[in-house]
Amino acid sequence: MQRNEVPKHLQWKTTDLFESDDAWERAFTAFENKYGNYDFSVFAGKLANKATLLACLKLIDQITREIEKIYLYANLRHHEDVRVSKNSASVAKVGALISKIFAEFAFVEPELTALSSEQLQAFIADSDFAEYNYRLQKIAKSKAHVLSAEEEKLLTLGSDVLGDFQSVFSMLNNANLNLPKASFQGEETQMSHGAYGVVMRSGTREERKEWFEKYYGAYINLIDAISQTYYSSVKADVFYKTVKKYDSCMQMAMAGEDVQPKVYENLLKATHDALPVMHEYMRVRKTALGFDEQHMYDIHVPLVSGVEIKLPFEKAYEKVIEGLAPLGKDYQALLRRGKEQGWIDVCENEGKRSGAYCAGVYDAPHPFVLLNYQPTISDMFTIAHEMGHAMHTYKSNETQPYAKADYTIFLAEIASTVNEVLLLKHLYSQTDDIALKKYLLNYYMDMFRATLFRQTQFAEFEQLAHTKAEKGEALTKENLNEIYYSLNKQYYGDGVVHDSEIAYEWARIPHFYNAFYVYKYATGIISAISIVKRILAEGESAVKDYFTFLSAGGSTDPVTILKGAGVDLTTEEPFKVAMQEFEETLSAFQALL
Repeated sequence: MQRNEVPKHLQWKTTDLFESDDAWERAFTAFENKYGNYDFSVFAGKLANKATLLACLKLIDQITREIEKIYLYANLRHHEDVRVSKNSASVAKVGALISKIFAEFAFVEPELTALSSEQLQAFIADSDFAEYNYRLQKIAKSKAHVLSAEEEKLLTLGSDVLGDFQSVFSMLNNANLNLPKASFQGEETQMSHGAYGVVMRSGTREERKEWFEKYYGAYINLIDAISQTYYSSVKADVFYKTVKKYDSCMQMAMAGEDVQPKVYENLLKATHDALPVMHEYMRVRKTALGFDEQHMYDIHVPLVSGVEIKLPFEKAYEKVIEGLAPLGKDYQALLRRGKEQGWIDVCENEGKRSGAYCAGVYDAPHPFVLLNYQPTISDMFTIAHEMGHAMHTYKSNETQPYAKADYTIFLAEIASTVNEVLLLKHLYSQTDDIALKKYLLNYYMDMFRATLFRQTQFAEFEQLAHTKAEKGEALTKENLNEIYYSLNKQYYGDGVVHDSEIAYEWARIPHFYNAFYVYKYATGIISAISIVKRILAEGESAVKDYFTFLSAGGSTDPVTILKGAGVDLTTEEPFKVAMQEFEETLSAFQALL
């Protein structure tokens, strides 16, 4: 299907941002003329003055609000058909302008941290700074870790050298990997990252084995380069940790989102405590699949086949609305509004960006959701997931001032997962079909395996690798493989054969070049499960607390925001609740077997 063949009611309404490409071009030109050569030095050295600081913060917000709307439109148009060079050029020129302008504001944070604690606290307490008090609180907390303006400028200038390892890995992972061909469905097929995932889920056992060995063989061929790239990335983290005076790279990363390391520690402890259940799940999988041996290339295969709910988009969307009834009629009405008023780009078309996402900015009338919908159960869950993001963005932007509307990545996957879990439980409760029940339980258990256990395994690998480097020990392909292979044995137990190739899995994970990021996926599902259980048990009062969470944006630290929804990640309770849910789901599945 070509873009012009997609029905208008199944396209997002970019005209809600700008009425046309020409209108967008005029807005970009006006913005560039106004701020492209703006003299921001008028604020430098004067931020101890209340009026000057307030004017500076408001100007930064004004500029950001204008440019993010311009950027969003360009990005949405680009993703409609990535082959259109005009739209990709628009994205590039907006990005270049953003980099140019915001480099001029590099003096702000060092200058504020140079103020006395008394002066910062006075600003925080001043009602004129009510919109900025949390931003200033974070700056006050970081006071011991911010260098002089000149030193910060040097770090900024060196950021390309010290922070481009993700790009190097991307080149190795995409341009230089040289994946071979392998057999799939009776044909020699060119391997790719996407095709690998398809074969691991749906290929024959012989195909999975061949693809697994050849896929990891490509990484083994590049392991020296990848090992050095990752070690250099970790060394850069250690460098920043040292000059910024943090105790560890983990502490530095978590301080960026104002999250206590205690959360990370609770996650690792709870996951280790629950590993016996994970091991039992692996053994149940082996039995259900009828294998004498279950290999690492077998763990993605669904335990239930031939089960499918094939619904056109409109009916699937209504099923999602029906499943989210516990969140109330207002929530359901907002979901319907999203479908009817052009929030969602539904159909796959030639050249369209793959996958799914939600994007929203403060001055847009609503968020925008990209789908590539196919009539499958999985894509029905994708609707629920992305509309969870959309509701979170919509409610935060509706409730908070601009300076406090943007929620952190730490909170980003919670609302989406709440929707998925509620939909799953609804579908399960509404069917007597044993095969469908088993399918849904399998889907849920694989959410735990992939989002909780696997991401925590990744998180523990990162911690062990960084700790070794912080002690001055070199990271080599041998000790990185040893760390990962040992963790794989711990996490998956004796229900699987730990094929030698799996020791190299760390080498294909792009998130490792954004250190201490992956744990947020695990804490996201843990938080969501506690929220869902509370909503289903307590009803209206829990829903009210959840809406407070959705509306909180980034008004304070994310752990405190979650406490408002009844989830305290500084305690062991939500972790225990999630692990108990996993155990109960496994027991229910075994009972159906």
